[in-house]
Amino acid sequence: MSTLALVEEQTEKLTALERLEALCDEGSLQLMRSEVRGTRMGDRTSPNDGVIGATGLVGGRPIACYAQDPSYIGGSLGEVQAETICRVLRLAGRARMPVVSFIESAGARLQEGVAALAGYGRIFNENVALSGQVPQISVICGASAGGGSYSPALTDFVVMTKAASMFLTGPSVVKEVMGEDVDAAALGGTKIHDRNGVCQLGADSDLQAVWLVRELLDHLPQHATEAPRHAPVVAPAEGPSDRTVPESKRHVYDVRDVVRTLVDGGRLLEISPRWARNMLTGFARIHGRAVGIVANQPRYLGGVLDANAATKGARFVRTCDLYGIPLVVLVDTPGFLPGTSQEKLGVIRHGAKLVHAFSAATVPRVTVVLRKAFGGAFIAMNSRELGADLVLAWPQAQLGVMGGPQAVDLVQRRAIAAADDPVAERARLAEDYERDSLTAEVAAREGVIDEIVDPARTRMRLTGALRMLDGCERTSSVNRNIPL
Repeated sequence: MSTLALVEEQTEKLTALERLEALCDEGSLQLMRSEVRGTRMGDRTSPNDGVIGATGLVGGRPIACYAQDPSYIGGSLGEVQAETICRVLRLAGRARMPVVSFIESAGARLQEGVAALAGYGRIFNENVALSGQVPQISVICGASAGGGSYSPALTDFVVMTKAASMFLTGPSVVKEVMGEDVDAAALGGTKIHDRNGVCQLGADSDLQAVWLVRELLDHLPQHATEAPRHAPVVAPAEGPSDRTVPESKRHVYDVRDVVRTLVDGGRLLEISPRWARNMLTGFARIHGRAVGIVANQPRYLGGVLDANAATKGARFVRTCDLYGIPLVVLVDTPGFLPGTSQEKLGVIRHGAKLVHAFSAATVPRVTVVLRKAFGGAFIAMNSRELGADLVLAWPQAQLGVMGGPQAVDLVQRRAIAAADDPVAERARLAEDYERDSLTAEVAAREGVIDEIVDPARTRMRLTGALRMLDGCERTSSVNRNIPL
């Protein structure tokens, strides 16, 4: 049976050791001996105090990893367990290798009191020390309560299984304090956190989570100062890149169909697919190179930018920049979402995060305007003025402050009102405005785009640009103070 078939078939939870064995290449797992040979709590004894630390290989590359053992006092964190986890994290930093953690814990061990809480503080400190240095991936396999949810939130990526839940305070405390009768899934299950941005990837089972982690690691470098490794080139999905893009600016489509025609094998590992769905982020390869894809998604809210979409995009851009992954940005947006609800959410602040992330990024950045780019969103989506290395536009693209009908409503209001047929006059004036002010040719003359590219040649143009930019010196952006 193939590995993929096993992943699809397996639904039961694995033990802590089995999770590590499934993650690492066969025969490569090396367990770390605890400095404390045994820890006794009541009549139970564990040689690792509820956690297994190890090193191993994933795709032939060394990693550090650990898995909490819920069979020992619910996986609760005590002083010895905290020290084992810190040893794994420190080793990952010294050896400059990724670290993967399997989390299933009841939180701080009540029997140890403040010593357990202090253990969490040390773990958080090690997580922060590794931030932007080596990739950190957390897999939530069961209940992860209290401090057990903060450490994953400090890592680069969080994967949750169907059996997982994360919350600062459990259902019983919520009921006692707030009077809410809620179970773990409704309080902090995968369906909650993959829609609020806490969880980047969801899995049906432990083995599927392992599969996702291995795929994610394949796109990431060993550490921040090493380039992601190349892979064999695979042809993209067949068909012209614009075959699914309607001519009408009002008709929706799925931008993933465009991505599949540009990337190797048509394969996209989408990150946070259920959060802020009007913004698509994910990893793929173009001619063997790992790239980060950032794209407006017209299928949801017409691809408009809002507070959540801007924050999602900014976080992904920052992650790609930290790990030297080039960015390919696909633009089709009517602008920022207007209204009182967005202003109350602080859309200005969130939009500024996206602008800051793109402007601060030092990795190669290429933008392709597919259909429209209007208003502040045009600037925020990796415009030339924000430092994009290359900005391309398809021939039918429109770029400007706003669409034709909206523009003439403002600047030609009197002429429209005085016309014998205001509707026809508005349509005529809008058409003239679009032809004279919004076309890709006008944008090229003004210097806001570099080149008009045929959709059929877009992948070839991206390949050439990324190859050329490979040799550019990159100023390290590790620990940049990007407000997220």
